[in-house]
Amino acid sequence: MLIQSSNPLNGSALIFPALECIHIVGFALSIGTIAILDFRLLGLGLKRQSVAELAKDLAPWTLAGLAIMLLSGPAMFSSDPDMYYLNISFQIKMVLLLLAIVFNYTIHRRVTLKGALPQQSKLVACVSLALWMGVMAGGLFIGFVGDAIPR
Repeated sequence: MLIQSSNPLNGSALIFPALECIHIVGFALSIGTIAILDFRLLGLGLKRQSVAELAKDLAPWTLAGLAIMLLSGPAMFSSDPDMYYLNISFQIKMVLLLLAIVFNYTIHRRVTLKGALPQQSKLVACVSLALWMGVMAGGLFIGFVGDAIPR
């Protein structure tokens, strides 16, 4: 079954779902590795390895996941820009994604590589987890929430 469209993603019933799966794999890889590090900051598991060692070991996997996510996301967006751009859930996801990435590569990185007081580490971990959970929730609700601005 072919769908007529100028965008190649809309040309087959299987291309967009396959791209969506790739996007989810990128999310799972990046957010999963960040969550592992956050749980370590909270004192939950992986105590044989220091936070700094764990951060260095997980960094390439986190970056790979972010790369997959940041390459597949715009491709998905291109399939129906108006639907995404006007969707309030998408808008919230994009703001939280920007905040989460900036937080991850500034404050979070400083705390994980250089250390901090236990209370500061726990606060950073909780903020990180909250931001990334917000990004995931925003993505999940894109299909269920309407436009922020009526067409």
